[in-house]
Amino acid sequence: MSFFQKILSSVMKGTRRLNRIGSKSFGKLHKDINKAVDSVMSTTGEVSSLVYAEHLLNLIENQDDKGLKKFLLNLLSNYDIDTGKLIEDVKTYNNDKNDQNLKKINISAEPKWIELFRRLNSTSNGTSRLVKLRERIRALEDSELKAFDSGLLKLFKYWFNPSFLVLEKIDWETPANILEKIIEYEAVHEINSWDDLRARLAPLDRQCFAFFHPLIPNDPLIFVEVALCSETPKSIQEIIKIDREETDIEKVNTAIFYSISNCQNGLLGISFGNFLIKKVAKTLKRELPELNQFLTLSPIPGLMKWMEEYAPITFERCGDGNCSDDELMKKTIKYLTESNRFDGMPNDPVGRFHIGNGASLERVNLKADLSKKGLSQSYGVMANYLYDLDVVEENHELFFENKIVQTSSEIKSLIKTYK
Repeated sequence: MSFFQKILSSVMKGTRRLNRIGSKSFGKLHKDINKAVDSVMSTTGEVSSLVYAEHLLNLIENQDDKGLKKFLLNLLSNYDIDTGKLIEDVKTYNNDKNDQNLKKINISAEPKWIELFRRLNSTSNGTSRLVKLRERIRALEDSELKAFDSGLLKLFKYWFNPSFLVLEKIDWETPANILEKIIEYEAVHEINSWDDLRARLAPLDRQCFAFFHPLIPNDPLIFVEVALCSETPKSIQEIIKIDREETDIEKVNTAIFYSISNCQNGLLGISFGNFLIKKVAKTLKRELPELNQFLTLSPIPGLMKWMEEYAPITFERCGDGNCSDDELMKKTIKYLTESNRFDGMPNDPVGRFHIGNGASLERVNLKADLSKKGLSQSYGVMANYLYDLDVVEENHELFFENKIVQTSSEIKSLIKTYK
């Protein structure tokens, strides 16, 4: 445990002690959840505020879905924006434009329940618990509660600023509770056993990195798995095969990012992946200067659905396993480099992520993922996106200026062939 984590642990223990003595030292802890809200919002003492907030968060977590919705709607009724006061504050500012009057507008324009969540964040494991709360709210899929989804997201964007995140290497010596979460959270290529996990973490030519938040030290936010290679693999089978031959670390020149998994559904809407890939690439380059190429081996999850809508005959043939490689390659490149979206962004969600980060489409690989999932979502096709650290920021800016997908000479040549 790091020095900083020891400090946090001490603070959390202190909060739990305060909670145990709360009813004796700070008055009644209301069982009525709405009265408990009033206690949190009305108290001015820092210590009593922690006790009341801890008690309220416990009550919230014990609500069933119906009770949670009722509680949140009550917050909207009693702790929302006071529009009358906001209008008056705006009038006051228009008459006398000074910092004090502007501050009043900023306070009035924010729902009071936002301040409630700030106070709940100060409790034992408050940050993690609020992330789980947003996950619950999103799962309810209730339009009346959208304000809480967006309100918590706004707070999380401050609390989970990339500058607060800690990059940690995950290996076979990492504590078991973290390794169990890696197995649980893996979202791209399922980890089927501990032997499977060991094959991805133990060899020197396999790496894994994760972002952690100091206030959630035992639960990763996102992680990326990396294969260090002497040549570019053309399939995911080559990378995750358990009994493969290990690559001599002295001969590696290419890093393949083959799986990126977001771990917290309550943090959806916050992009960690772009910072993670670039930071890991720079870290690996520093540790292994001979690395000269950083590529992904990415799934193409929207390909088959797109083919069903825009190329139904081809889709049917590919679904039966009868379409030609040339036909499949042609349709895949069209899907990845053109757009049928209203905003001009790439069709594929994974492609949007990498191209938006400043990567370029390097290569398309047929029969690259022969798993059931890979065959069903893209007929086994995968893509390589290149992260050239010298031009990645320039590519990022160019893409958002003109929405043009940067491609390799190989892809450009294929596009000309297929026109």
